[in-house]
Amino acid sequence: MERGGPAIRAGSRTGRRMGPRIGLIGLIVLVACGLVGPILQSQSQTPKADTDAAPAQKAPPLKVRYETDDLPSAVVELRETLLAAIEAGQIEELRQAYDMSAVKPDIGAPPKTDAVAHWKSTSGDTQGRDVLAALSLILDSGYVAVRRGADIENNQLFVWPYFAEIPLGQLTPRQEVELLRLVPAAAAREMKEKGKYTGWRLVIGADGTWHAFRKGE
Repeated sequence: MERGGPAIRAGSRTGRRMGPRIGLIGLIVLVACGLVGPILQSQSQTPKADTDAAPAQKAPPLKVRYETDDLPSAVVELRETLLAAIEAGQIEELRQAYDMSAVKPDIGAPPKTDAVAHWKSTSGDTQGRDVLAALSLILDSGYVAVRRGADIENNQLFVWPYFAEIPLGQLTPRQEVELLRLVPAAAAREMKEKGKYTGWRLVIGADGTWHAFRKGE
């Protein structure tokens, strides 16, 4: 037994010496086969955060239109009714269009207010003719189509003038002139400082519903 002990210990020492040699030989074989690089590379790689996600897309700028060919027929019909009242010079001519609308337009007055009486009361000549003049000017100006509400088929609105829906700080020189046709210079300057148009506006739905004719706030 005394002889066997040293032999066993010697063998274990030999095994420990051989272990590193075998590992070294294996590494040499892997290098020779070209496998070490890919293995080390795969071990060193960590999942990369998705930093290339596409940024949120901005809504395209609204297109200002002047022609009426692209308007739905129901919008054209109401527009012609309003123009007829302007040609007659009688604010009372707007009553028929107002009464025919299932949804009464927002005129900037409490519900059930008589629309014609309201327009006359806000008119400088008490007859509503300057209100008709304002309506004439905004119908001659450009308009934009916007969408409001979840009903995709019936949520398109046409807004005159386009100033009511675009940033006033980004107007071109031509648009500056168009704004000054609608409001005095002092009022235009104040609107630009506030960043919003507060003059008269007209809103008609794609189905011909008259939604609003009022001044902004």
